[in-house]
Amino acid sequence: MGFLEDFQASVESLPSMLHRNYSLMRELDKSLQGVQLENEQRCQQEIEDIKHGLESGSITYDPAKLKFSEEAIEEQKHCVRIADEKVALATQTYDLVDAHIQQLDQFLRKLEEIRQGMDYLAKVPTEPPAPAIDLELPVDPNEPTYCFCNQVSYGEMVACDNPNCKIEWYHIGCVGVKELPKGKWYCPSCVGFKKKRKGK
Repeated sequence: MGFLEDFQASVESLPSMLHRNYSLMRELDKSLQGVQLENEQRCQQEIEDIKHGLESGSITYDPAKLKFSEEAIEEQKHCVRIADEKVALATQTYDLVDAHIQQLDQFLRKLEEIRQGMDYLAKVPTEPPAPAIDLELPVDPNEPTYCFCNQVSYGEMVACDNPNCKIEWYHIGCVGVKELPKGKWYCPSCVGFKKKRKGK
């Protein structure tokens, strides 16, 4: 499976994962609100009981003893645990989305590299292939051969302008000529002859 298919498969599962996490967060939020409301009511009732006790004289004022019940403290701790769970779930959801964003950035970088490569290839000129020699055709053993390759004449040929050139005719592909030259042309072996003639 390629990178694009992996990314698509990963993105397709993202909405359902987000929906599940958001649903869990909503449930935790409802649970937290319920526990907080119960705890607030319990604490309010305990405060009222302490006030009545102090007013009636059944409770003596002692700051060390005037505190909420164990149940109220446990409920408050339970609220903190639910809130921590909700924060952890929110962090997990954020990390999940962030991972997909990083994957998308990586995918976009790869696409840009591919696009630049295609632009480069579009600008590179392609050379026409050298003419193919059909070796299956019967060759007359008496037919003369030419060029450095010592093959028979085929395709376009170029003649060396040195009258004493030993080979005289060349295949343009063998001497690196892309089109027939205008004016005089000397093969690589006879380039020195051309320079001597200019010097005279």
